[in-house]
Amino acid sequence: MPLTAKKARQSTRTAALLSPSPWPVVLAGLVSLAVAMGIGRFAFTPILPMMLKDGVVDLAGASWLASANYLGYMLGAIFCTFQPWIWARLSWLPGLDYSSLVRAGLLATGALTLAMAWQLPAAWPMLRFAAGVTSALVFVYTSGWCLARLSDLGVPAMGGMIYAGPGAGIVASGLLASGMVAWQWTAATGWLILGLLAFGLSALVWRGLRGGEHLKALATPDSYALSRRPVAAARHGPAEMAMLTLAYSLAGFGYIVTATFLPVIARAALPGSAWLDLFWPIFGLGVMGGALLAARLPASGDLRVRLGVCYMAQALGIAASLWSPTLLGFAMGSLLLGIPFTAITFFALQEVRRLRPASASSFIGLLTTAYGLGQIAGPPLVALLIQHAATPGAAFNVSLKIATGALLVGAVMYAWMVRAYPVLDVNR
Repeated sequence: MPLTAKKARQSTRTAALLSPSPWPVVLAGLVSLAVAMGIGRFAFTPILPMMLKDGVVDLAGASWLASANYLGYMLGAIFCTFQPWIWARLSWLPGLDYSSLVRAGLLATGALTLAMAWQLPAAWPMLRFAAGVTSALVFVYTSGWCLARLSDLGVPAMGGMIYAGPGAGIVASGLLASGMVAWQWTAATGWLILGLLAFGLSALVWRGLRGGEHLKALATPDSYALSRRPVAAARHGPAEMAMLTLAYSLAGFGYIVTATFLPVIARAALPGSAWLDLFWPIFGLGVMGGALLAARLPASGDLRVRLGVCYMAQALGIAASLWSPTLLGFAMGSLLLGIPFTAITFFALQEVRRLRPASASSFIGLLTTAYGLGQIAGPPLVALLIQHAATPGAAFNVSLKIATGALLVGAVMYAWMVRAYPVLDVNR
């Protein structure tokens, strides 16, 4: 072997040994999203039955608390969309990087979760609203930080792994809540335990959250893309973008009733069952599996077909609990609802990148806003139906049928888009 070739190989091996491992970055991103989404955003779902049992809230009040959280999440996402523009024009604003904001968001998530144990119901809507804002900030800036760091390390494909974090957080909070229900603990104790868990998980990855992109730098489409797919240069009209936005908003509306009230719905259908509190962790397992699967799918193909399949799967999951309100029906329904949950966002953001490669971040904000509006509409619908239905169970059945119909309409919209706006560059 020539000496120069041997030295080159030795140099390559030495560089590989000295280069930092991407796994701490992946772990930091996964845990951050588990705290922000699994606890900060969705811990309310498994604790809600405890709050109802304690008599500190009724179903109508719970619906508005959920909407406050989803409103905060939507406004937080909108802020993230315009934040680079604001920072670029206001030179006196402090210089921060993504990892610093993620750290601050994790601390806020723990504090806001702990504060829910405070027996002052008048403050709960503001606390849930603030938790929603914080969840959005941590989600966006964790995504930007992790994807940039992994790209610098030469392994951008590993970025999809961090989106198993929300599912992991849902599983952890769900299992803890299941145990607390069995031990007949109060909802206030549940909020305290989950708040401490948020702080503990944050401490686990605290040292790994450092460095990263500067907030004063304008965000590029790639920092939000979640994709290995190269952008296309084709231009698409506003009608196509409007159809995608509307269809995506239906996903937010379609899943949210089940994602907010699943343990309550299961209790109404299966009173006394010992397995009631495991349906929410099953949903979380589905979220984890769907995120990992979506990240491993090949980049070729029409993403609108995948989106339509995801909508159909979620519609089938909701219908399973309506057609068969049994242990098997709820378990299958929870899994089918969870698997496409992150995948829908994953595919939709890639589709935005195809349609608007030069301004993807702005249109991602548009889609996030539309999705948020869909989420906000779900719980008030339940509250309205409860006022007019004979029983809460009847109100849930009607709302779930409406949600199923919305998802089916979304799937039909994607099928129509495939025919009306064919993808010419199949390799993309």
